[in-house]
Amino acid sequence: MSTTSLPTARPRTKTRGSYNRFRAWLVACATRPEASLRLVIQLAILHAVLWTFILINLKAAQDVHMDVAEAWGWGQKFLLGYGKHPPLSGWVAGLWFKAFPPTDWATYALAMATVSVGMVICWLVALRVVDARRAFLVVVMIALYPIFNFKGFKYNADLLQLVTLPLLVLAYLNAFEKRSWQSGVFLGLAGALALMTKYWVLTMIGAIGLAALIHPERLRFLLSPAPWIAIATLVVAMIPHIVWLADAHFVPLTYAGDTYSLEDSGQVHQLVAGYVLHNFALLALPVVLAALAMALVPPWFRLLLRAPLRIVTRAWGRGINQGVNLSQALNVWIIQIIVAIGPPLGALVFSIYMKTDWGISLFFLVPLALVAIPALRVQSAALFNIAAIWLVLSVATLAASPWIAAREMAANAGNTATYGARSDLARELTQAWHQRFGSRWAIVAGTMESIQPLVFYSPDHPAAFMPIEAWDSGLTSLDDVKKYGFIGVFDPTDGRRPAFEKWVSEVAPNAERMVMTTRRFTHGKAGPAMSWNIYIAPPAK
Repeated sequence: MSTTSLPTARPRTKTRGSYNRFRAWLVACATRPEASLRLVIQLAILHAVLWTFILINLKAAQDVHMDVAEAWGWGQKFLLGYGKHPPLSGWVAGLWFKAFPPTDWATYALAMATVSVGMVICWLVALRVVDARRAFLVVVMIALYPIFNFKGFKYNADLLQLVTLPLLVLAYLNAFEKRSWQSGVFLGLAGALALMTKYWVLTMIGAIGLAALIHPERLRFLLSPAPWIAIATLVVAMIPHIVWLADAHFVPLTYAGDTYSLEDSGQVHQLVAGYVLHNFALLALPVVLAALAMALVPPWFRLLLRAPLRIVTRAWGRGINQGVNLSQALNVWIIQIIVAIGPPLGALVFSIYMKTDWGISLFFLVPLALVAIPALRVQSAALFNIAAIWLVLSVATLAASPWIAAREMAANAGNTATYGARSDLARELTQAWHQRFGSRWAIVAGTMESIQPLVFYSPDHPAAFMPIEAWDSGLTSLDDVKKYGFIGVFDPTDGRRPAFEKWVSEVAPNAERMVMTTRRFTHGKAGPAMSWNIYIAPPAK
């Protein structure tokens, strides 16, 4: 007589029990004060590591962006300003690359470290407005926001604002609540730090000032020492940079005026529309995924079959919500509305070239502004769902990143701006200089787009000199150019070439002239060929 063993439900029950315990543990860590900070920091570190490896794969066939190379060059000297921008982004890059080598992966690690620090600060901001459950939802929505992953690949002053502006908002919410002189000092220093990143942060400082004037509790704040101590601290902290700005004849303002003023009203309207649509599309992703996470709270499948509308409506309710600080939520709503509407309107009124990247720093409050709506009810299960969505998407992107990179390269095979071999040119020019003069290549001259990658990739890391631009970085001088010699590099298709050649003829009439062509091969596939006009001027004897 034979017996048949029936499959037992014990393994399935054990698996389900482990899953439930893990979900309960995550929710408990996210909501307990003694564990939540550690969980958020761990999330930020994991985010930085995963997305650094993703970017290494995605950008394998590309050189680093010229903004990244420029920040690296600035960081070689700790100045009070660098021609186009205040100095903080250069200082941070300089400190980072004292610990890490000037390699592609280190730049992506810097970018991801920057946005991950910003994530933690955004969580601290959220805790001033909502309870820990909602704050965790906010920080994972931030991690899903493309500015904090795909679009955050290039470290520059725009990206660094994702640290300094959340810190500024945190300092304001703290000062608005405490109204002490100490909180005023913190707010002033945070404002100075933001201004030392980029002058564009005046939009956020202005929004915070208007929020303080509009808020119903404004008198309690304005009659306290906090705002006035903050203003005094900001002014004092900015004095060294203001002195530099005056000594530099306000070159950054000249740069902004020359670069971003437009006369074509049609183009202004088109750029503003593109800015609005671009940022709306980027924000839609974390909002939709958060809505999905809340919809998938059990018993979502039963509701889907019997009452599908309940999947949406159950997340909304009436009555007092103890999880939202309405006073601070009002501050966040006012600030976000002002920075969302103000810059596009300003661009239309003053005919400004509106770059989509300018929205990078202005919309980190959107997840918090939405989650702080009192009628919204956030269930604990939604926290696990949003974290699982983030992890699955990140790991899937990591696995698919080599394939994505290959497809992108095939689709943009002739794009020299993206796939041009500037790193190869840097190494060839370094070798050419050493063969001729047997000394370090000290200076490269040209336009920012052409020469900043050469500064980064050359083993000699020459200083950048931009003679036909009014906003030179200040890292070297014309006297150094004549003393140490230089290599000039210019794109022959650039309309400014006659002006550059005129400068070379005046400074180094006997410079050697040649044309060099470079091309990169990645995984056996050829990138576009690039030709450059090269001018080699020897050191003074």
